[in-house]
Amino acid sequence: MSRLPLAGRRVVVTRPAGQTAHMEALIRAAGGEPVVFPALEIFDVADLQPVLALIDRLDAFDLAIFISANAVNKALALVRARRVWPAGLRVATVGRGSERELRRGGFAAVIAPSERFDSEALLDQPELKGVQGKRVVIFRGEGGRDLLGDTLSERGAVVEYAECYRRGRPQADVAPLLALAARRELDAITVTSNEGLANLHDMLDQAGSRWFKQTPLFAPHERIAAAARALGVQTVVLTAPGDEGLVAGLIEFFAKV
Repeated sequence: MSRLPLAGRRVVVTRPAGQTAHMEALIRAAGGEPVVFPALEIFDVADLQPVLALIDRLDAFDLAIFISANAVNKALALVRARRVWPAGLRVATVGRGSERELRRGGFAAVIAPSERFDSEALLDQPELKGVQGKRVVIFRGEGGRDLLGDTLSERGAVVEYAECYRRGRPQADVAPLLALAARRELDAITVTSNEGLANLHDMLDQAGSRWFKQTPLFAPHERIAAAARALGVQTVVLTAPGDEGLVAGLIEFFAKV
């Protein structure tokens, strides 16, 4: 029987708790061992009243955009606790994970990129070019990028933000991770957000920082890859988007070493 491509490789998965199952399954299917260490935690916003008031006005909008899977899950839970989704309100999103969550939530028609998965790619979709006079609500976390909303406003849309979650650093015990690192039993790190990258870096002590910089790090977007290089990571591998892209990148990398 042929050896699986990630056999013997331990891969650190830094997605938030509760969002790692798909990635774990892909790594195991390739023969690897996922080491789950969430470097980002998703919280409710301190004051829900602004987003709830906007949810009550959903009938006034033509398009709802969800920035992430977290935005989908948090927003839809709030919506369903108060009302039904307006029949004529179309939905759009940026990435495969959030598109998958929307379809799981009952949305058959989702506007989403098919190749690159970021705000720029979503803005290239035909449905987001002719938005003059349209009303758009963007569900996102606190302090998200403004590129999407700013560009749609420039195209003539009326844009409102619905901030439905906030990101934070987990209160996690880093000792088990550092013990594996000290024994050279970790082969790769996967990171899917700049916030998670910064949190992971900040959670490590001096010895952990050396491991962090010396271990190949896999990122699905150039912004994350650039941030990792700026933190001193010696080997940064830019992969295709999504969990599938990350695992494909891991397989390709380890086939050569």
